[in-house]
Amino acid sequence: MIAVRDFTYTYPAAPRPALIDINLEIAPGQFVGVVGANGAGKSTLCYALSGFIPDFYRGDVKGSLSVAGRDLCKTPVAELAGEVGLVFANPFNQITGARFTVREELAFGLENLGRPRDEMVARVDEALRLTGLTELADRSPYALSGGQQQRVAIASVIVLRPKVLVLDEPTSQLDPVGAREVFETLDALTGEGATVILAEHKLEWIAAHADRVIALRGGRVAADGTPREVLADASAEELGLMPTRYTLAARLAATQGVVKRDGPLPVTLDEAREFFGGRQREGA
Repeated sequence: MIAVRDFTYTYPAAPRPALIDINLEIAPGQFVGVVGANGAGKSTLCYALSGFIPDFYRGDVKGSLSVAGRDLCKTPVAELAGEVGLVFANPFNQITGARFTVREELAFGLENLGRPRDEMVARVDEALRLTGLTELADRSPYALSGGQQQRVAIASVIVLRPKVLVLDEPTSQLDPVGAREVFETLDALTGEGATVILAEHKLEWIAAHADRVIALRGGRVAADGTPREVLADASAEELGLMPTRYTLAARLAATQGVVKRDGPLPVTLDEAREFFGGRQREGA
């Protein structure tokens, strides 16, 4: 589905590349979390994977990126709507304000593409269902909570039916309830076969929902594996990643001899239950 080969990108007038020698393959239907410290290159990777680099963000590009066989470096963003969609951190950057209701907002992009009315109605209804917005369809987007607005932003992209959905820290301005709404929506989308690539700082959410985690440092891929392999590794903190509370608790318990450490540390609540429930106390 997605292939990145020896990709290096430098913003105009920047003294050094933002991404360096990136090589990735992402299979259809994967939920991939992209993590790293501020400045690691997460947003830049999102822009590259959605075609905004180099079509919108100019600069020096080396290597190649492709989605479903389409070369992102040679295809204008306007032609990629059916292949890949980008959701920004702030839903206000995505909600047009040109329509009065959520339903009309979702139809706006399809209207611009000249889709038949019957097709628009069906696709809007589907997007509303997938994002849990059906009951809010006749509300103004500006009368919704932050989490609901972010779901509208996601729906406005998926109504175009892209094969890949790229999200750049979509929960950065949301409370836990709003973050939960967004992640539940993404779970529903991957359940329908979508490929999701999510740059995010909330590592406990990534650990609980992503199939795969890619960690960036200094514009390079520093780690790539399952959430447990990447986030519970001893080197995670060197990458600027704060361990989840479950990893910290398990590490402390192992250090103090409360449990025997004979396997990977947990990164989620379910893994922590298994870790503590399946370990014998020292001396027991």
